[in-house]
Amino acid sequence: MAIWFLCKIRYQKQSENGKQTAVNESYLVDSVSFTDAETRIYQELSSIIKDFTLTGVRPMRLTDVFHYEDAETWYKCKVNYVSVDEKSGKEKKIQNTMLVSAWSVKQAYERIEESLKSMLVPFDISDINITNIMEIFPYVAEEKVPANFRPLAEVQAERDMETVE
Repeated sequence: MAIWFLCKIRYQKQSENGKQTAVNESYLVDSVSFTDAETRIYQELSSIIKDFTLTGVRPMRLTDVFHYEDAETWYKCKVNYVSVDEKSGKEKKIQNTMLVSAWSVKQAYERIEESLKSMLVPFDISDINITNIMEIFPYVAEEKVPANFRPLAEVQAERDMETVE
């Protein structure tokens, strides 16, 4: 399960009229800790923004993130459903927060509905709000194999050949 951190940065941007203005932006990073989130945001943004300051890192509780390539605006959606406790038989209201990229509130609603249509319990989308998140950086596993490593099948084949001889 992904652990998302909301990272806020501040930097000076030159406007079209040549005036320097302070800009605040938010980015979402999938990381294992605060330190990892800070490291990753510097790695991701240092090539894009020359001189910025990280002003805040906080965890953001999200159940899921639905990314669509055709939209740049992120909407925070609250989805509610009722669950029944097996032991006590009592109903319990569950609230999940999800992010979806869309062009409008209507499209965000439709995309959440589409993404959750396989849910077995009925759900209610109670809240959709636009966020100021510029971009998300999901975790991507780097599978770098050291140069001195070889596939196990190759090593076993060599050992089998040695035992035959």
